[in-house]
Amino acid sequence: MAWWKAWIEQEGVTVKSSSHFNPDPDAETLYKAMKGIGVGSQLLSHQAAVFTFPSSTLTTVSPWGGHSRCIPAGTNEQAIIDVLTKRNNAQRQQIAKSFKAQFGKDLTETLKSELSGKFERLIVALMYLPYRYEAKELHDAMKGSRDDVSSFVDPGLALQDAQDLYAAGEKIRGTDEMKFITILCTRSATHLLRVKCTRNLHSYFAERLYYAMKGAGTRDGTLIRNIVSRSEIDLNLIKCHFKKMYGKTLSSMIMEDTSGDYKNALLSLVGSDP
Repeated sequence: MAWWKAWIEQEGVTVKSSSHFNPDPDAETLYKAMKGIGVGSQLLSHQAAVFTFPSSTLTTVSPWGGHSRCIPAGTNEQAIIDVLTKRNNAQRQQIAKSFKAQFGKDLTETLKSELSGKFERLIVALMYLPYRYEAKELHDAMKGSRDDVSSFVDPGLALQDAQDLYAAGEKIRGTDEMKFITILCTRSATHLLRVKCTRNLHSYFAERLYYAMKGAGTRDGTLIRNIVSRSEIDLNLIKCHFKKMYGKTLSSMIMEDTSGDYKNALLSLVGSDP
């Protein structure tokens, strides 16, 4: 039944590969979306030069003889969202290579220089290779820089504890109370969260996303990390559990709790409601 497992996994994905993909025009779109920032000062310092810019520009009056100058209007954030949230990670890596080959610049560093705030944090997260992103998040967690209290957890031990709890409870008639007491009283809170994740993966992530937005303020690191890391794995399935558990859709809560380009990018990654 490998085909069934593959179908289920594909159904869980919200960010899929783009059909008829070509990284070159995507790289060019991103370049055009970001180029020109800071060019205005160059225009003013080169009075005799003649420049031609695309239509998305602002026209100003020159202090020299009243001639108009075209100064770029700024970064086209929506173009960046349209490209990077609609390509899977493998395709984003190809776009980055094309960007470097065509324009001689590192795409991730260029994005960092042009964007800011939570929107920058989300878009840059999309550009990491998955294993590098997980390593970075683990490194940040051990430094204590993540916005939710966390510490290192041995995944092997978490899996073993999950299996032991199942064997001590659901698998037998009655309950092996000593096994439950031993695990629940001697493991850290973070470890127990991982055990819960191991036993009910989609409910765990639904809960993490909900509490990242519930109440005053938003734990943006948690929100970004879970949406980015699960968008190419099982985010559709997590969305279904989210709706069952909390009576509202993940996208509706994102709309209530976030704003601007950050909100638009998150919604694009999450996709349509279940």
